[in-house]
Amino acid sequence: MKQLSIIIIFLLTFHLTHGQELQLYIQEAIRNNSEIQYFELQYNLLKEKINEDNTIPNTQVSVGYFIGEPETRTGAQRAKFSIQQMLPWFGTITARENYSTTIAETAYVTSITKKRKLALSISQSYYKLSAIHLKQNILEESSKLLQTYEKLALTSVEVGKATVVAVLQLQIRQNELQQYKEILKQDFLAEQATFNTLLNRDLDIEVIVPNELQIPVEDPILNHEGIRLNPEVLKYDKVHEAIQQSELLNQKENAPQIGFGLDYIPVSQRSDVTISDNGKDIIMPMVSLSIPIFNKKYNSRTRQNELRKQQTTTQKEQHLDYLTSLLVKAVSMRNTARIKNDIQEKNLKQAKNAEEILMKRYETGTINFNDILDIQELQFKFQINTIESVQQYYTQAAIINYLTN
Repeated sequence: MKQLSIIIIFLLTFHLTHGQELQLYIQEAIRNNSEIQYFELQYNLLKEKINEDNTIPNTQVSVGYFIGEPETRTGAQRAKFSIQQMLPWFGTITARENYSTTIAETAYVTSITKKRKLALSISQSYYKLSAIHLKQNILEESSKLLQTYEKLALTSVEVGKATVVAVLQLQIRQNELQQYKEILKQDFLAEQATFNTLLNRDLDIEVIVPNELQIPVEDPILNHEGIRLNPEVLKYDKVHEAIQQSELLNQKENAPQIGFGLDYIPVSQRSDVTISDNGKDIIMPMVSLSIPIFNKKYNSRTRQNELRKQQTTTQKEQHLDYLTSLLVKAVSMRNTARIKNDIQEKNLKQAKNAEEILMKRYETGTINFNDILDIQELQFKFQINTIESVQQYYTQAAIINYLTN
């Protein structure tokens, strides 16, 4: 269980860099998720079964009364009282407890897997909401900037330095931004509903997201071997261990059972003769042995367990290969996001420099509003691309952390 307790750390560690909000959302989702509650109840149920297995067979007690009392030399037998206790072979109860423990641990790993997958889904939705929110901020800034350009264009038209066409072009661009703004609003509401669904709460509850999200200077150190500690992989280890414990229990149940008992028969005294031990009660200790002579089912269980172990080993390797391919893809996409982000930031700086040059020309009376629109559109494009690259980076980073931490 010590190894298993480590894997839940993923739920909180990765997200601390983005404040307490996401951490609190994940904790709330885990508390409210009915599927996780089901698996936790199942785990508690299986733990309780360990106590059930720590028992021995029922004690057998029997009482018999002789309707016609049989006469013996020392007197008539009136009744018969018997008690017997069968005991499993040495170590059987321990083997049964160990088997139930591994079954419970398998359920525990499943519960942790559900929590981690839920945390991953919440993180991905959270970063999507953050990206939409940041795009909305960019739209607002671009809209204000276009309004400033429109005023400049109107002033230029009055003094004959620009035509009405320039003003109309700026207004058309504002209309396009307004349309994009309305679309993003709907996207945010839809994703917010999805996010709240993951938290099992009302769909229209406001979700707080950061106003800034940047790619870190350096990527976290990647531990490729950590994927073997992923609960999706550990589950197969626990199943394999459960099969081994099942076979140990099978061997113990294939062993004989020993029983101890006692018979007590009260005897009436004879009045017609005087003899030794007249009316002496009969006490008879007993030992019994239950031998599984016809043990075909135990041999069959052994063969089944061997096949199940081979099957589990194959499934583990297949799933490990699958998770490894997901890790390679996530790392590649995270690296791609960083490359895109670096390029977009360079392009954005150059676009802003071009904008400054155009604005200086305005001061000298030679401004081209078509160039202004082109530069403004490029800036907007680079800003949106930057936000999307940051979203992709953190989305893939969340997948990497799910797989390796």
